[in-house]
Amino acid sequence: MNIDIGLLSIIILGIMLLMLLTGLPVTFVLLSLSAICFWLLRGLPATSSIGLGFFSTITTDIFIALPTFIFMATVLEMSGLGAAMYDMMHKWMAGLKGGLAMGTIAIATVMAAMTGSAATATLTMGLLAYPEMERRGYNKRMIIGVIPAGGSLGPLIPPSIPMIVVAAVSEISIGKLFIAGIIPGFITSIGYMSYIGIRCWKNPAMGPPLPPEERVNFREKMKSLRLSILPILLIFLVLGLIYLGIATPSEAGGVGAVGALICAAIYRNLTLKNLQKATTTAIRITAMLMWLLAAGAAFSQLIGVLGVQGYLRELLLALQVSPWAIIVGILFLVFILGMFIDATPITIIFLPIFYPIVMALGFDLLWFGLLFTMDLLVGIMTPPFGMVLFYFKGLNLPGVTMMDIYRAIVPFFLIMMVVMVLVFIVPEMATWLPNMMIK
Repeated sequence: MNIDIGLLSIIILGIMLLMLLTGLPVTFVLLSLSAICFWLLRGLPATSSIGLGFFSTITTDIFIALPTFIFMATVLEMSGLGAAMYDMMHKWMAGLKGGLAMGTIAIATVMAAMTGSAATATLTMGLLAYPEMERRGYNKRMIIGVIPAGGSLGPLIPPSIPMIVVAAVSEISIGKLFIAGIIPGFITSIGYMSYIGIRCWKNPAMGPPLPPEERVNFREKMKSLRLSILPILLIFLVLGLIYLGIATPSEAGGVGAVGALICAAIYRNLTLKNLQKATTTAIRITAMLMWLLAAGAAFSQLIGVLGVQGYLRELLLALQVSPWAIIVGILFLVFILGMFIDATPITIIFLPIFYPIVMALGFDLLWFGLLFTMDLLVGIMTPPFGMVLFYFKGLNLPGVTMMDIYRAIVPFFLIMMVVMVLVFIVPEMATWLPNMMIK
């Protein structure tokens, strides 16, 4: 029986990969394959369970929260957040060696956390930061490296849409997963900035400071801080409501959406045209994710019917290798997939297979959920196939080649890898803070 399950699983997985390689949409591939397999295995009436599974999935608290967080992100992006925060960073940090590069890391991280998209942060900061740092005489490799690195770090910082999807698929507490990302995210950000600071201290030509005569006074700095602090305070408010147990994730997301509209009004960008654009974008993203989640729920049901998790668990345990070696193997597979496939499809397709195995091996699911998220982020910034590198190349900046991007991202990729290894070795980096704050 085990052999039959194994062969059937390999056949289904092979067909799925072939269909994906032809360019068919992930949603169509998963839904059609699941429906056909249910029909062949259980008969036509069994296909109705796909709809029931979809309904039960999207009516959970976490998925109800998803549209509100997406709407908050699109409104903040529309409100001129990127330009306001970059202006603030420029005025406060341009006088330091490498200050613009360090500030770009910070702003790109915050933007990616707010929008839930490494691509959006990378593209926005590429347009804002690259010309300014180039004009100020920054080394080209330094400029190219910091923008996609900051954008890739963002989904590790709450509130993060990739984390919401991971939590929903694996039934991890979304509040705990948000908090679990804080310490590794902070350490990674400090690592990036330390690397920039050391490089620019040893060689000031890498990131020259702004001449004294071009620096602004303290009053101008405070004015720029006042204009850009609201979105950051909004994030702390939303997270605080969740962490303190005052509101559910869906309620906190609603507060965040209203707060984002208030921020847009303060920035004087709450026009009918901008609101329509933000709403349309939020609806499109939500619809795309909901269809993906529907397909993922159907595929998860198929996996359950076939007994794939149990088969894999028995197979892995029969190998008589260390449970840690199994976790390393899973993370390596996710890392490879992350170089070629977007984070959401990987999460929806493979996490339902992996997390029961992780639980059976006795590992902390919160720790694994954070490692899984970090692994995806490492994958999207790994040369030569990391997707965020191609997002940056898509800006078509003059004189920037793919080889320049590959060379520039390596130090930041290695820093992220080191932090991920630390989380792997010291699980308390992921579990201590959430377990202390949320009982």
